[in-house]
Amino acid sequence: MGFTIGGIRDLRTSSRRRGRTSDDVTVVAECTGLWGWDVVPGARAVRAGQQVSCSCGAGDCPSPGAHPLPFAPAVPAGATLDEAATAWSRVPGAAVLLPVGRSFDALEVSEAAGRHALARLERMGLPLGPVALTPHGRALFFVAPGAAAELPQLLYRMGWDDARLDLHGLGIGDHVTAPPSDFAGLGPMRWLRPPALDTAYRPPEARLLLGTLAYVCHRSGAA
Repeated sequence: MGFTIGGIRDLRTSSRRRGRTSDDVTVVAECTGLWGWDVVPGARAVRAGQQVSCSCGAGDCPSPGAHPLPFAPAVPAGATLDEAATAWSRVPGAAVLLPVGRSFDALEVSEAAGRHALARLERMGLPLGPVALTPHGRALFFVAPGAAAELPQLLYRMGWDDARLDLHGLGIGDHVTAPPSDFAGLGPMRWLRPPALDTAYRPPEARLLLGTLAYVCHRSGAA
């Protein structure tokens, strides 16, 4: 990694003195240096009353505040504090986006189902990675890369292929907004289960979680 946990603590302290831009740099540095994730600068949603526009400037933007900035390069995993600060100084105010399909894929369910499933999985003692919450009520379970492409086959093998499940995979080409960045003008992302050094870099295989997630989603749909 590019720096130590002590270095992150120092950056957090200075961030509180310097405001949001430095807070963003802290998040970028944690994602790249501690958790081993690439980061890309993202657009932000701009609200004016009930109207939402995108900082990218496109009047017909299909996903305001929820896509990468096309002109801004990625900050690679392992970047140092100085490299993270330099990169974000060129895009102040950008959202912190995590490219899916590189270090992790994600399984998306409703927040209620995600909370229920997480409690079951923890009681079962199964390995778990980070779990993020969107401001519009979705839970994202980080799993090993490749899960999104394998999801239909995995559900088939488990006998859930005919069920109507509110369960989706995010893979290559998708992005997760890193907490606490704003998601599409709806509010900040949050961690339901924060990253940890032993799981962020190597999240669990999807098959270890999928049975429980599918069961909980099925019960939630039936209810």
